[in-house]
Amino acid sequence: MKRLDTVRVLLVEDEVELAELLRDYLVHEGCEVEMRHSGDGVVEAIRERPPQMVLLDLMLPGVDGLTLCRKVRAFSTVPIIMITARVEEIDRLLGLEIGADDYICKPVRPREVVARVKAVLRRTLPDGFDAQNKALQIDGERYRASVNGQELDLTPLEFRLLHHLARSPGRVYSRDELLGAVHEAGRDVGDRAIDTHIKNLRKKISKHLPEDMNPIQSVYGVGYKLELV
Repeated sequence: MKRLDTVRVLLVEDEVELAELLRDYLVHEGCEVEMRHSGDGVVEAIRERPPQMVLLDLMLPGVDGLTLCRKVRAFSTVPIIMITARVEEIDRLLGLEIGADDYICKPVRPREVVARVKAVLRRTLPDGFDAQNKALQIDGERYRASVNGQELDLTPLEFRLLHHLARSPGRVYSRDELLGAVHEAGRDVGDRAIDTHIKNLRKKISKHLPEDMNPIQSVYGVGYKLELV
C-alpha cells in the first residue's frame, strides 16, 4: 500500500496545530480527513458516516479516548490507533485491551503516523481481498464473517486471523506468520499467544458446524491451517 487514496480517516485530536499537521500529511498521501477536537459527537459521527481509520487521542475534552474506544467497539471494527502522551505501560495495555489496533506516543512524528496507518490497514483491510466459499464468507471491507449464513461475533484480532488463514485454505501457517499478520511488528508478544486466539476463533466457528467438523486444524510442531470449505 504505497498511498492511501480513497481512505477516509477520522482524526480526533484536541491539539489543533498537531491535528492540522497530521491532516496535511494524510491528505498528501491521498486520504480524506475529518477532524474533531473533542470527544463529543464522535460516536454519532462514526455511526452516521463510518470511516476506514480512526486516529484517537487518549486525553480529550468531553468524552475521553478510552471511553470512546469502548463505545465504538460495541458496534464497529473500524481500525483505531490511539495517540497518547501518557506512556505508562498500564495505559498502553488498557488502550489495546479495549479494542485499539495500535498506539502512538507523543511527541508525534507525522511520518510515523502515516506509516502506522498504512501498516494497520495492511493488516486489517487487505487490498482487494474478499474470501468466499460454500461455508465461510468474509467481507474484508465491512469486517464481517459468517459461517453457513450465521454471522460470527469476532474481535478485530480474531477477524484478522481468520482473514489471513482464509487467503490459502489448506495451507499450513506457522505461529510466527500468524503472529506477524495480526500484531504490530516489534510488539513483545510470545508466539504461543496465537494458540489462545486460534482456540477462541475455532470455538466461535464450530458453533455453526457439525460436531465432528474441525474448521482450523493444528499441525504438530508447525502451526495451523483452515479446512473450512
